[in-house]
Amino acid sequence: MKPKEQIVDLADQYIRAKGYNAFSFYDIAKEVGIKTSSIHYHFPSKTDLGVAVIEKELAFITAMIQKNADCSPLEKLNIFFSIYHKIKEANQVCLVGSLATDFMTLDESIQNALKKFSLTILNWVTGFLEEGKRENVFNFSCQPRIKALLIIGNMLSIVQLSRLIDDADFNSVKKAIQKDLLNQ
Repeated sequence: MKPKEQIVDLADQYIRAKGYNAFSFYDIAKEVGIKTSSIHYHFPSKTDLGVAVIEKELAFITAMIQKNADCSPLEKLNIFFSIYHKIKEANQVCLVGSLATDFMTLDESIQNALKKFSLTILNWVTGFLEEGKRENVFNFSCQPRIKALLIIGNMLSIVQLSRLIDDADFNSVKKAIQKDLLNQ
């Protein structure tokens, strides 16, 4: 892995584990075994690094959405769930959940990147919910965007809450969301 990629990956881990404001270039330099000036070579400011972390995740999500565009709405829902499952299995929190807590302290460019990332996920979930409703796969009474916000909010929350309470609650929430959508 190239040093630039190592720096971005480590920053991502720090953001998810400690929060954006709780780490420095020094922390990354120490762990990677380089000087902070080497980090500044790739990322002149911490803001640049924060944006790079979000852009890496945005590229991953965008590619995943495109790769699975022909899947059924139910398959897309399960792919969405798998994202949070992987985050939970890694004992992390999602990037949006972590950065949202620091939002008011972030530079505008990070705020804008985070909004773009969040809207990408929201639009994707809204889209497959609309598709599922049209195809009579999903049944819900509110607007698809509102349902998407409710589902995303539940998954953001349960990843964090399941660290504090019973781990089984994570799967229970996923099943409840799916059962509610399928009206079973």
